[in-house]
Amino acid sequence: MTQGTVRVLVVEGRAVQAEARRQDLRRQGYVVSSVDSGAKAMQAHRISDFVLLDLDLPDIDGIEVCRSIRATGSKPIITVSSGDTETDRVLALNAGADDCLDAGCGPREMLARIEAVLRRSLPCRQCDRVISLGSLSLDGQSHEARLRGQPVKLTGREFELLHKLASHPDEVLSRKQLMASVWGTSWADASRTIDTHVRSLRAKLGARSWIITVRGVGYRIGRG
Repeated sequence: MTQGTVRVLVVEGRAVQAEARRQDLRRQGYVVSSVDSGAKAMQAHRISDFVLLDLDLPDIDGIEVCRSIRATGSKPIITVSSGDTETDRVLALNAGADDCLDAGCGPREMLARIEAVLRRSLPCRQCDRVISLGSLSLDGQSHEARLRGQPVKLTGREFELLHKLASHPDEVLSRKQLMASVWGTSWADASRTIDTHVRSLRAKLGARSWIITVRGVGYRIGRG
């Protein structure tokens, strides 16, 4: 399952906040729906793959909603709390949340946390499939790359970066998106790390055309 088919349910009682989160997630390529109450969440989550749950809801305590959703299965849940105290986090984790966010965190941190939880919780959906692009094949389970049938020796980060780009064959991914999903950081200066890895990948794949630079934006996968 690629990002574009991961269905995220945003549970947020405030319309402005809900819309902001929907936009951030859609820009990242997720399929997003939202509800504004705990009662609706306990029904809508059944057709979602991931739940971003604000704990401050107008009808039911968010902790109870989290506990109820967790009782139905193992789908990932990240809670959002305006209090962000240790007690809030402990209660949420004990109720079954996979991670807890402060409501004041920026969108880049939120997206990086979601990707980190998805990597742990949905490995078979996100990364374990085999991606084939022309003569290039990437096996997400074995972390094996093959070009024209021959193995290509890549480091772990090189493989993750290449697999991330290949998972979005028709999209340009920004350096910020790549840093958040592959390195789990939003540190802007670290984007030079991406450039270094791209140079190494191009050398190992034998052609610059496998990874296309889109000036001022980021990178996209090519066809060799």
